[in-house]
Amino acid sequence: MTGKRIRTRGDEGELSRASIAANFGDLHAPLSEAQAVVEAARCLYCYDAPCVRACPTAIDIPTFIHQIRTGNVDGSARTILSANIMGGTCARVCPTEVLCEEACVVNHTEDAPVKIGLLQRHSVDSLLAKGGPHPFRRAPDSGFRLAVIGAGPAGLSFAHRASMLGHHVTVFERDEKPGGLNEYGLAAYKMVDDFAQAEISFLLGLGGIEIRAGKALGEGLELADLLRDYDAVFIGVGLARPAPLDIPGRALPGVRDALDFIRDIRCAPDKASVKVGRSVVVIGGGNTAIDAAVQAQCLGAEQVTLVYRRGRTEMSATGWEQELAASSGVAFRLWSAPVAFKGEGALAAAEFAATRLVEGTLTLCEQRAQIPCDMALIAIGQTLGETLAAASGLAVKGGRIAVDANYRTSLPGVYAGGDCIGSGEDLTVQAVEDGKRAAIGLDRELRARGKGGRR
Repeated sequence: MTGKRIRTRGDEGELSRASIAANFGDLHAPLSEAQAVVEAARCLYCYDAPCVRACPTAIDIPTFIHQIRTGNVDGSARTILSANIMGGTCARVCPTEVLCEEACVVNHTEDAPVKIGLLQRHSVDSLLAKGGPHPFRRAPDSGFRLAVIGAGPAGLSFAHRASMLGHHVTVFERDEKPGGLNEYGLAAYKMVDDFAQAEISFLLGLGGIEIRAGKALGEGLELADLLRDYDAVFIGVGLARPAPLDIPGRALPGVRDALDFIRDIRCAPDKASVKVGRSVVVIGGGNTAIDAAVQAQCLGAEQVTLVYRRGRTEMSATGWEQELAASSGVAFRLWSAPVAFKGEGALAAAEFAATRLVEGTLTLCEQRAQIPCDMALIAIGQTLGETLAAASGLAVKGGRIAVDANYRTSLPGVYAGGDCIGSGEDLTVQAVEDGKRAAIGLDRELRARGKGGRR
């Protein structure tokens, strides 16, 4: 486990600004050129490599690693980016330990797999640092104009691939900055040095893509208008609304959605300015819960407790993320479900019921326990929200926008991808793949009907 060394209040009383800044330093030190070559030499360059099959974007991993070993780092980056245009972010935040690195055959011969994520970061970061012309070129102008709703990983991946195919793309984004969860929803120590925006600037260097901020579907932006003005629409809005937790005391000051807390940290030029409780409870078992808990520790909380309704093996957060939290000082309280927040005018404690499985069903027990806290962060998942689908007439399945195998929604000319469709794990890398594949599918449809053809 190579997690963070977090300075806590126990180290030095109240944390200094310098200590907080150090706590938010890069989670993983990047590889030097020499380290990258040595690590690349560990790869066996497997035929029909299982690491490629484990990657949602099907990056040709043996090829890009071989290119690093032979000194062709720019070529290595192009190999990565041709499959995953957001390979820099994915190298930082992908759960490689359960994807490509878990599948690495070196696991069977040595103690650790090839460090595929760090090698990917080395290549992509090297190319971005050089600047220069974009590594890909646009096809001749198709004459088609496409609209994208949401400038997160799915929307930006779609826009880049569609532009490469010769279409002009306008991306409408609710927030001031593009990036979606890459910009606002990931732990700051995973995305240091404003990397999300650097990657987007690189992506936009292809040309043919325009981003319009402050535009959200259902808030002055209507799907019917976009279908009138554009040849097709791609929806990549993610899951924008936190799942509700309707229990007594939810409105008490000190009770927050974890994503809002994470967003505050990401937006703060000075992390020390972000308020954190002395005793913090985080409710949830996913990577967002881990990000919130560890960052509360980074800000100097004296006690952080992550509470989950089942056991650690049932948590959606990977084992690596769980160990990161534990090694950072986060305590775990399992088989406990929140039933109330307590306090007079402000949060003073969170009350939980013990849980157990009864014939496969999670059941609340009579046993109750309270955890004193002055901040509670809720990270029990996100939902699509009823407004978007209802207002737009989109069919919904399982709480997500329904699409077919080609990412077409129930409305002609409207495609969707990313977390809002539930195509697999809710991961950045899956959203990128959705956007890419949707752009390729839509391109086939557009060219089949021809300019001026009917939807």
